[in-house]
Amino acid sequence: MKVAALGAGRMGRGIGHVFAYAGLEVDVIDFKPRTDFPRLAGEAMAEIRGNLRLLAELGLVDDVERIARRVRLVPDEEAPAALAATDVLFEGVTETEESKRDAFARACKHLPPDTIIASTTSSMLADKLAAMVTRPERFLNAHFLNPAYLIPLVEVSPAKTTAERTFTTVKKLLEDAGKVVVRCAASPGFIVPRLQAAAMNEAVRLVEEGVATAEDIDRAVRSGFGPRYTTMGLCEFIDYGGVDILFYASSSMAKALNAPRYEPPALVKKLMAEGKRGTREGQGLYDWRGKDLGAYQRDLVGRYVALFQQLGLLRPPA
Repeated sequence: MKVAALGAGRMGRGIGHVFAYAGLEVDVIDFKPRTDFPRLAGEAMAEIRGNLRLLAELGLVDDVERIARRVRLVPDEEAPAALAATDVLFEGVTETEESKRDAFARACKHLPPDTIIASTTSSMLADKLAAMVTRPERFLNAHFLNPAYLIPLVEVSPAKTTAERTFTTVKKLLEDAGKVVVRCAASPGFIVPRLQAAAMNEAVRLVEEGVATAEDIDRAVRSGFGPRYTTMGLCEFIDYGGVDILFYASSSMAKALNAPRYEPPALVKKLMAEGKRGTREGQGLYDWRGKDLGAYQRDLVGRYVALFQQLGLLRPPA
C-alpha cells in the first residue's frame, strides 16, 4: 500500500515518520509552488532524522538511515505523479477552510477514484470536508496527536457519507503501524481535544482563584490525575468508584462553587434512577455482568504498580 502525506509541515513530517517506521514507503508532498524546495526538504528530513536519532538513543531504533530512506519529499511540480500512485492520502495543509478546499480540489484531479482521503484536522468536521472531495464515501478525518510519531492514539471520525470499508481500511492501516484507533462521530473537539480543553481551562481557573500554584497543580496531575487515567479510562473509573459518587460529588461542587458546569449530565441521572451504578450492581457505563471482578482488580493494581514503579513514585516497604 502506498501512503502519502499532503503538506510538508509538522504533521506531514510526523506521518512520514510513522509509516516509514512501520516499514512503508511514504511520499510527503509539498503542495505549494516554491523556489526554495531544497531548503524545505532538507529541514523536513533533518527533523525526521532528528526524531529517529532520539528514538535510537532510547534503544528503539538501530538504523536511522534505513527508516529515513523510506521517506521521499515531493515538490509541488511532481505532486500529480505522486498523487496518482497513492492508495491512502493523509491531508495536513493549513487549518483554514480555503486551504482545505483548494488542496482537495487540486488533489482530486490526480488521485485515483478509489484512493482514500483522510484529513488530519480536528477543527473542521468530516461532514463538512467530505463535500469538498469527489466521491465523498472515501473521505474521513484521522486526527493524530502531536507528536504524531510518538503518541499512539489516532481519533478516526467518519462523515455521514463515509463508506464503512473506508473506515475499516484506515483502521487496519493505522493499527498495522502501531497506532491505537478510536472511532468518534463528527462532533466539535472529537474526544481528546474536548476532554483536554475542559481539564486545561479548569487548571487555569484553579490558579486564577488562588486554589493552588501552577507547580502544585502539575505535580498533582503527574502523580495522581494523569497516572490514574492512564491505568483506567474515565468511564471505567466512574463505574469502578460508583456512578453515585460522581453524581453526589458533582452536584455538591456545582452548588458550592455556583458553577453549573459541574452539574452531572442527564445520562448520569438516568443511570442513578435505573440503579445502574457501576461494578457493584453489574451495570453502569459498562456492562460488568459475568466478569470476574477479583481478577479485574488484581490486574488493575498490577497496572498501577508497574506504572508507578516506572515513574519512580512507588517506594518499597520500610
